[in-house]
Amino acid sequence: MPNPNRGSCGFKSTEFEQEYERPSKSELKRQMTALQKLGEELIAEPRDRVKRVPMPEDVRDAILECQLIKDHEGRRRQTQYVGKKMRTLEEHELVAIQKMLDSWKGASKSETAALHAIERKRDKLLTDDKALTVLLEENPQLDAQQLRTLIRNARKEQAESKPPKAYREIFQILKSLQAPAAQDNNEEDDVEEE
Repeated sequence: MPNPNRGSCGFKSTEFEQEYERPSKSELKRQMTALQKLGEELIAEPRDRVKRVPMPEDVRDAILECQLIKDHEGRRRQTQYVGKKMRTLEEHELVAIQKMLDSWKGASKSETAALHAIERKRDKLLTDDKALTVLLEENPQLDAQQLRTLIRNARKEQAESKPPKAYREIFQILKSLQAPAAQDNNEEDDVEEE
């Protein structure tokens, strides 16, 4: 005969289960680690960007001071201090900081994509003569003779394995064509926001 006090046929109740009103130690540690990582992300950003982040002065000062420290152990301790300061922030302040970091990441991805597009356009100019005709039709302000010379020199540089001076100049010209378009888009966005 099976023992009724053993196995699944025995006593079932939540009477002895403990219920906690606070987060577990593991959960608290995960939260502290996440805030530490957020602080480290801010430390990795350039100083002018950190100054624009909406946060209390004491936290900003701790981050800016950490960026100046070169000694490994000193920087580690200051990073820990930044994490401690991050734990004093309110939830809405943390959300604002995270939103700003995310926007920077998105902006850098879009900037990188734009630069890759310019590189593809430059490579197309070097391989296809019709691409130059199309570019000159779209941008009549460009000096056609200068562009032809640069393209010819860039091809020569590649063939002779010389430093890519003309290749880079073509990139800068194409980049300058993209800059006014980006400024126009930013101005349109500003008008819509008002």
